Amino acid sequence: MLRLADYDIVFQEVPNETTLALNLSECPHHCPGCHSPQLWTSLGDELTLPILDNLLATYPYVTCVALMGGDNDLESVIKIAQTIRLREKKVAWYTGLTTLPIDWPIDSFDFIKIGPFIEALGGLKSPTTNQRFYQIVNGNLEDRTSLFQKK
Repeated sequence: MLRLADYDIVFQEVPNETTLALNLSECPHHCPGCHSPQLWTSLGDELTLPILDNLLATYPYVTCVALMGGDNDLESVIKIAQTIRLREKKVAWYTGLTTLPIDWPIDSFDFIKIGPFIEALGGLKSPTTNQRFYQIVNGNLEDRTSLFQKK
């Protein structure tokens, strides 16, 4: 089950998209230095289709929905991503996993950020980050991490 702790409309999580960021709780990674340690606990209600549809109706101008977490229930991440695609929105997934699971259906997503937060390496804006931000193009992961870094 995915629990929706909170949400926000953001402009920096997915380049060139107006994004509805859904912050999902019960993160199993517990990265030292995490900016959202409250998401380690069980916060919020189950992310159901009526809740998703209500958010999309409330914010019809969003172009992308970002699932921020959900690593505790990968099957539900896939199902909700496929549902979002049916609602004709792009889908991003931010995961703390170091690699995607075998046979992960990347075509269910438009963007995937992979990697736990390692404080010494920094986040996506850091040139030393371990995290990678990918756009899925024709079934392939294309690294777009450089879009977050100042030139």
